[in-house]
Amino acid sequence: MYEKFFGLKQAPFSIAPDPHYLFMSERHREALAHLLYGLGGGGGFVLLTGEIGAGKTTVCRCFLEQIPAHCHVAYIFNPKLSVLELLKTVCDEFRIAAPPAGPAATVKDYVDALNAFLLQAHAAGRNSVLVIDEAQNLSADVLEQLRLLTNLETSERKLLQIVLIGQPELRSMLARPALEQLAQRVIARYHLDALTAPETAQYVAHRMAVAGLQTALPFDRDALARVHQRSRGVPRRINLLCDRALLGAYARGTPRIGRRLVDQAAAEVFGAEAAPAVGRGRAWGLGLAATAGVAAGVVASALGVAVALQPGGWGGRVDDGRDGRLALAAPALGASAVQAPGASAAQPAAATPGTAASVAGAAAASSAVGAEAGTDGAPGNDNTALGPRLLAALPQDERSAWRLLAPAWGLPADAAEPCAAWAARQVQCFRGPANLAQVRMLDRPGLLTLSDGRGRSAYALLTGIGADAAELQVGDSRQTVPLGQLAEWWTGEYATLWRVAADDPATLARRLDQALGTAREGADLRARIQTFQRAQGLRADGVAGPMTTMQLNRATGVDEPRLARGR
Repeated sequence: MYEKFFGLKQAPFSIAPDPHYLFMSERHREALAHLLYGLGGGGGFVLLTGEIGAGKTTVCRCFLEQIPAHCHVAYIFNPKLSVLELLKTVCDEFRIAAPPAGPAATVKDYVDALNAFLLQAHAAGRNSVLVIDEAQNLSADVLEQLRLLTNLETSERKLLQIVLIGQPELRSMLARPALEQLAQRVIARYHLDALTAPETAQYVAHRMAVAGLQTALPFDRDALARVHQRSRGVPRRINLLCDRALLGAYARGTPRIGRRLVDQAAAEVFGAEAAPAVGRGRAWGLGLAATAGVAAGVVASALGVAVALQPGGWGGRVDDGRDGRLALAAPALGASAVQAPGASAAQPAAATPGTAASVAGAAAASSAVGAEAGTDGAPGNDNTALGPRLLAALPQDERSAWRLLAPAWGLPADAAEPCAAWAARQVQCFRGPANLAQVRMLDRPGLLTLSDGRGRSAYALLTGIGADAAELQVGDSRQTVPLGQLAEWWTGEYATLWRVAADDPATLARRLDQALGTAREGADLRARIQTFQRAQGLRADGVAGPMTTMQLNRATGVDEPRLARGR
């Protein structure tokens, strides 16, 4: 209803699990890594829990998409079943010719058929995985039967890997004395927390961009902070709240959303729980009938706003989001980002403008535009840690910025072409879009491109990162900046250095085994690389490109500079 008003192709905050809109925060990536780690755990249980709407199903879908082709997968999304119903469902999912349902069928019939299937799959070199969503609905009898299924094994390994995904009460269930035997078989567990405030802002910007936004983000800085507060960082609540706020802005004919509008949206969406903070302010009560009544009056306002919503407020054009899934399930900075010796920092071809990384940067730039203009009657404030004065003190050209990285790497800082000169020392320049989670993952000093949203930009050297603040080097001093404020100025462009590993295949295989903590004697090199990439949440293309090499260097203790860890 409001899509054309904001220049969108579709509604950005539907609660339907559209893969184009997948957003993987740092904790979502960690959850995914735990699930992928469990695949190689040799049987037992893997446990993923999280609050309602925290994104467990999102992680589960990414997990299912990244399961190797040699794995049989059974997925159960409605676990309110009896023991017999569960076993029949498992056999159906694995396409096992189980005995016909009826009063004559027994638990033994189904277990025997399942055991024969698992043994045959094992002999063929295939793994079998059972994934159960909403596992908090499993009865104690069914959980005990699942435990017994993990007893199906050979002398070398267990034949069935079981993944349980559920709400926090699942953890409480497994803490009961009666289920202690099952709890002892959990080889990996992870609890998915809500998004942080900066991640909430990135999440909102990502969904708006995938929906087709090419102008400044409608939500101003205070509004995004309010969205996080009201939603508690839970993605589903963010969707409900932002959708209602956009509808309210459309009804009022305003292209900008401030704190008050978010408060009123929260009162309508969340009811009594939001009322105390909203106070007695009048909500707009936008049902379908009310919106239809104001739609005609908004048309003229929308025509007047169209000029203000022309493309140009974002750092780059966003496509239809077809690459969003890959960009979010794993960083879309793959092998094609290899820097050619002698060239300047290359833009990786694998990273499209529609990726989460570039979207996060675009959100930062667009938020900066809104912060400068001010909303709800509040003027822009330049008296912040990040502002025009600091921007003026930072290097404006890329070559000077690259030289800021030289001391930490022991490289000459006086080279006319730094990247070309350093390539001869087996150190390559790398540049591409990134988000905060990827920067944390790479864990190395890097250059952030900052912009005030008015065409002025500069490069800042990131030297440290903590839970809520980052450390930037400004001249000879270091300055601590809150992550939320950094997100407003950072365009999403990230540059760093990486040490080239001239490994022969045998050495690379040994390094991969060291990183994975296991020897995979029967696996070829490509399979080893893919296993490592999945464990790191990278795209499993089997190519040891820059991202894979950087993570492998980190995992195997290669001497490279690291970020300082702050508060």
